[in-house]
Amino acid sequence: GIVTHGHGDHFDGNLINNICTDDSIVVVPNSLKDKIASGKIWTISPGEKRVTDDGILVRATVAYNVKRFRSSGEPYHPRELGLGYVIEVDEKKVYDAGDTDLIPEMEELPELDAALLPSGGTYTMDMNEAAEAAFLIQPKVAIPMHLRGADPQAFKNDVENKSSTTVVILEEGEEYKLE
Repeated sequence: GIVTHGHGDHFDGNLINNICTDDSIVVVPNSLKDKIASGKIWTISPGEKRVTDDGILVRATVAYNVKRFRSSGEPYHPRELGLGYVIEVDEKKVYDAGDTDLIPEMEELPELDAALLPSGGTYTMDMNEAAEAAFLIQPKVAIPMHLRGADPQAFKNDVENKSSTTVVILEEGEEYKLE
C-alpha cells in the first residue's frame, strides 16, 4: 500500500498494523516511518523510487499547498510532510497526486495513463485547478478524488471538451481497470 501523508483521512497506523502481514509492503513518507509496526516499511522521499519483487515501481513526488493555509499561516499540507506517487505496473503509469494544490513540479511528470487528482477545494485543488492540472499533465484518464461534496461533472465536461483526456468519475469503493 501507499500512504501520502499522516492526516486521519489518509493514514491509520492501527488499521495498517492490523491488516498487514509480514509480507505486506507499505510505502510511506519519512515522517511516518515509526508509526507502523507490521510488514515491510519503505520510507521514501520525493524523487526516490522503489521496486517490489514483482516489478511494481513506486516513485515519490512532492505534494503540498501553495494557496491553502490554516489561520496560523501554515499550509494544510506542508511540502516536507506529504507525497504523491507515480506507480508503474504492467507498463501503465498512474499518478496519485496526494493532497496538493496545482504545483509547478507537475510539469515534470512522465507520460501518464491515469491521474488521480484531488479536487475538493478546501484543502486541495478545486475543480478548476484540477482541470488545469489535467491540461498540464495530459493523462489518458483523469479521476477526480477527495471531492468533499463537490460535483465532479463540471470537471468532466471541462476536461473532456478541451483535451483528449477521458474523465472517469468513481463512486466510493468503485474500481476502474485501465485498458
